[in-house]
Amino acid sequence: MFRSDGWGWRARLGLLVPQADTVPESEFHAIAPDGVSIHATRVPFSNRSSDGSIPMVGDALMRAYLEPPRLDDAAELMASAPVHVVALCFTNTSYLGTVEDDRNLVERLERRTHGVPVITTCLSAVIALRALAAGRLAIVNPPWIEPAVTERAKAYFSAAGFAVALAGTLNMPRNPADAQPGRIYEWARAHVPADVDAIFFGGNGCRAVGAIEAIEQDLGKPVLTANQVLVWHGLRLSRANVKVEGYGCIFDRPMPAN
Repeated sequence: MFRSDGWGWRARLGLLVPQADTVPESEFHAIAPDGVSIHATRVPFSNRSSDGSIPMVGDALMRAYLEPPRLDDAAELMASAPVHVVALCFTNTSYLGTVEDDRNLVERLERRTHGVPVITTCLSAVIALRALAAGRLAIVNPPWIEPAVTERAKAYFSAAGFAVALAGTLNMPRNPADAQPGRIYEWARAHVPADVDAIFFGGNGCRAVGAIEAIEQDLGKPVLTANQVLVWHGLRLSRANVKVEGYGCIFDRPMPAN
């Protein structure tokens, strides 16, 4: 009898990950069903302390991360693996600009991936919110993102046609090892407004997927997280007919037509 060898015969998802961040791969692997493989390449971004905690991240660090050619080179290498999709795993870089700026970045990177689609966290979240027919949302960021960046998340999603009832910051240590599902669950129960249609947890380095099912069950609202929406979008673009259970009702939704 043969056992699974992990080959991505249904879909192969490629990730562009800041060099010290291991959370995206962990969460992608947790969600991915059999036949979906995960592959990552590191992009230089040194912002991890010796104890594993993450210093505050602001505009300057994120702008440097997006600056060519390192990100572009990484995208080209990842696309040559070969993979079906290349996912940029850095939510808050989107808040440096607008949805249109994100689309321009995708076009820039796709010039190097030679036909392999590139997706960003926030553009994937916008598509997922439309698939859910959500109009009013809560946005939650990890504690290592500067408050000014989180505040600009309102402008990003408002320009995409959504009403933002909350742009908040998780009250927890700045170390992914301490970002356990229970902490995120309790924060959501205490802070998410009752009148929102969906909750979006940003921060690809913030461990959030383990709390999705419990929050959806208890608050009765769809939950999106940074890495979860990338998996959902990546699987849809890969045309992988797979079932994902336990990581959010979004996996029961097709991509919207527009």
